[in-house]
Order: sequence, then C-alpha cells, then structure tokens
Amino acid sequence: MPLLRDVDSKAQFLGQFSAVDYVELRPQVGGTLTHIGFKDGDIVEKGELLFEIDPTPYQIKLSEATAQLKSAVAHLDLANREKLRATTLGRTGAGTTQSVDQRNAEFQAAQAAVDNARAMVRDAQFDLDHCRIVAPFKGRMGSHLASIGNLIAGSRAGASPATLLATIVSTDRIYLNFDMSEADLRDFLLLHHKIQTLASIVDVSLSDEAGFTHQGVLDFVDNSIDRSSGTIHARATILNEDLLLTPGGFARVRLQTTPPSPTLLLPDAAILPDQSQHIVLTVGPNDTVVPKPVQLGDLRGGLRVIRSGLTSTDRVLIDSIPTVAPGLKIIPHTGSIRFVSGRD
Repeated sequence: MPLLRDVDSKAQFLGQFSAVDYVELRPQVGGTLTHIGFKDGDIVEKGELLFEIDPTPYQIKLSEATAQLKSAVAHLDLANREKLRATTLGRTGAGTTQSVDQRNAEFQAAQAAVDNARAMVRDAQFDLDHCRIVAPFKGRMGSHLASIGNLIAGSRAGASPATLLATIVSTDRIYLNFDMSEADLRDFLLLHHKIQTLASIVDVSLSDEAGFTHQGVLDFVDNSIDRSSGTIHARATILNEDLLLTPGGFARVRLQTTPPSPTLLLPDAAILPDQSQHIVLTVGPNDTVVPKPVQLGDLRGGLRVIRSGLTSTDRVLIDSIPTVAPGLKIIPHTGSIRFVSGRD
C-alpha cells in the first residue's frame, strides 16, 4: 500500500540572486588619485580606506578659511567693544542715538561675518575629509576603474559627472528574487492569513545541487501582479556567511503553499510512464495486476507525491515490476516504503 504521511504542498520557482546592498563609489571632491587601498575582488571591512585623493588643495583651502575665521572673530570683538562704548556714551548724553545704531549694525555685520567664516571652515573641512573614500559596509569589491595618477571629478563641483571609482556589494546576506503565479500567490496568502506576516521559510537549491540544502526567509512580495506575465515579484533573504552565493547566479526556490495534510507517497521506481500519463501497477481481486493512472506531485522524503488515482488501501507493486504485466496473476508479498526526512 502507498505510504500515507502528512505532507505540505510546496511550489517551486527559478530565482536569481542579487546583492542586498550595492554601491557605486564616486567621490564628492575632485583631484588627483594618490592611493588605492584594496585589490580587485577583496573582502573589505566597514570603514576601511579604499581610495585617497590628493588632499593638498583642500588643506590650503581649510587654512584660508581658518584664517578668515580668525580675522572675522577679531572684527567681531572690536565691533562689540565699540558697541558697548557707544551705548555707554549714549546713556550719559555724550553720544548720539545715531552712533549707537551704527555700532549695533556694525556688530551684527561682524557677527554675520563670523558665522559665514565658520561655515566656510566646515565646508573646507568637509572637502578635506572626503578626500578619503572608505567602505560604507563590509563587502566584496569589484575592479578599480581609475588608476593612481588619474584626475578625478567630484560631485560637489557639478561641472561634470563624478568619476566612478569602483563598486562594492554586501556579502553576509543576499537576496533571491523570483516570480510567483497568481494561483501560487493566492495559496500562499491563504496559508499565512492567520499569521499576519509574510515571513516564511523557503528552501533553496543551487544550480549544481540535487537537493535543497540552503534556507532563507521570504520577506517581500510586491504590491501588484505584472499584467504582461501574470506573475508577482517576490524576494527571500539568505545568509551567505560562507560566501558561496554570488549576485547574478540562479537557484531553485521551494515555498510552502498549503498546510500539511494526509498524502500518498510512492517510490519513483513504482511509477511507469505511459505515453502522456503515468501508471501504477496495483494488485486487484484474485491477485491480478491492475494498472491505475495517477497524477504526480513533487518529491518529498525521497518519495513521489501521488495527487490522485490511488487510495490508501490500494496494494501497489513496488518491486519486480519488469516481470509482470496487466492481467497477470501473481503471488504478492509485503514490502516496505521508507520516508527519508530531509531528502527531496
């Protein structure tokens, strides 16, 4: 008899990996590239120095801005003293209201000059700091697209597009993107309606693997179905601590769409192809061989899911099949069917 076991239904899709984080490294300031701190393809840590642009012009600019700030502070100090003196004289009647107003205006202008000079210092310091380009996160570097000695254009200048120096992708996690049919989406949403979340474990099989050896979490389903294809985009996130998964690669995805229910299972060896259908040889009345057409599902526990065509009480031939034929009377014996957990 077929093995009866509670098995959930799972749909399979073809997915493609993409990086969780992908950044094009472009400088905010321009100048001569003086240092490259990585080798193409290196894994770099967050904050690690990747590129350095000649800081000399920006150090000069910072020195000029600092000197202007000192001068503005000195003028502010003088304007403050003159304002206090004019105010004192005005109280005693030795000065005029016009003189007091003029000194107040000069003080406010000096204060504005100090504020402007401080902004110029911050601006110069910003440029100087951004002569060093560091890794925004831990990831794998692409190839460098500029060499030491090249003149680099920065984004702050605005005269030309900023030079692309390299790209970096995150490595510790990776996305697996795939498309679900409308029917699979409906089954999935019905299954998870009571959970109030789309989070679900997905099984992943790489292109060179026979089984589903990786797992991820489905964390995104798009908000509309594509009218041209009738599918909806979905995405799972998978840990990539061993760095075996690469953006752009392909993998099979398996997603649970129905809760576990009693399911009939048979070994593939007991199922015979017959033109456009599949049949299973059963033992009928008087121990005669009776073929039955069946509808097949996916592999679970090393066994084939039988969707329809059999009952749990049918006696099925699982060995010596090449030696029998429909209508032949046989002497049946009891066999066993094993479900191997973790094998699909």
